[in-house]
Amino acid sequence: MSLKACGINPALGLSPQRRELKPQGTLDFPCAGYAEHYAPDPAHSLPWHWHDEFEVIYILSGQLTVETPGAQYHLTEGDCIAVNAGVLHSANTATACEIRSVVFGQSLITGGKDTVFAKKYITPLAGCRAFRAYAFDRQAEAAVIDSFVAACGALAAEGPGFEFEVRARLSAVCLALCRHFAPDFAAGRTKPNQDEARIQQMLAFIQEHFDRPLTLAEIASAAGIGERECLRCFGKTIHIPPMQYLLKYRIMQGADALLARPADSVAQIAARCGFDNPSNFSQQFRRFYGCSPREYRNRKQ
Repeated sequence: MSLKACGINPALGLSPQRRELKPQGTLDFPCAGYAEHYAPDPAHSLPWHWHDEFEVIYILSGQLTVETPGAQYHLTEGDCIAVNAGVLHSANTATACEIRSVVFGQSLITGGKDTVFAKKYITPLAGCRAFRAYAFDRQAEAAVIDSFVAACGALAAEGPGFEFEVRARLSAVCLALCRHFAPDFAAGRTKPNQDEARIQQMLAFIQEHFDRPLTLAEIASAAGIGERECLRCFGKTIHIPPMQYLLKYRIMQGADALLARPADSVAQIAARCGFDNPSNFSQQFRRFYGCSPREYRNRKQ
């Protein structure tokens, strides 16, 4: 079965620019399918990241909120959403959910950069700034959603010739997106959003320096802006204050370290994650995970 768990390890799976590093599929079949259960805690959220491939997500059960800078998509069972290549996004749930997702490279559909499929359809789609993320209409576009579900099924079954079916089904999804955004193709790729560029710079700075004391001024200076503009930028794009994001990132790093470094004490891990004392780390950890660091380690092990 080729549907894998899709969680991203924030410590290992992202570059300093929050770009996802792990390969999607293989060079000869650039497509990877994922199956995942999300629970309402930081360990089961998808942190802010981006990748060079398209991504399509189907909600098998429960509820999921997908975010892009400045936009939120509240999805329920049966909903399906597509995210464009290169778009910063995250996902979380307030209850619980089960999803199926496929991340695939443009070449899977085009067959090469010089084909008509690339020049006329996929390259303009990937370069369309109007296409950040798109939630399909469950009634008007039911056939498109069905095509995606069939692609997931083919990936899971890996029957004879499944690669042909997966490519055909995902091509149908891409064609629907092309038809929807075709009026915006003529405008081409506009200048990248300044707020998003700044957010990527500041997130990169936080990831690189989270293990030492950080101030709002330092985070803002990473993007060459002032503190007030930093607060506005975070609030507008990812809807969380910078210092709150830093705290959550440190806690998630601590959760990873508790499992990756079983010989280290809670005090040592707290220090590695930028906390000035273990009690503060334990208090904040319980706030996010609902248990102490030791309880979390024992439960996961």
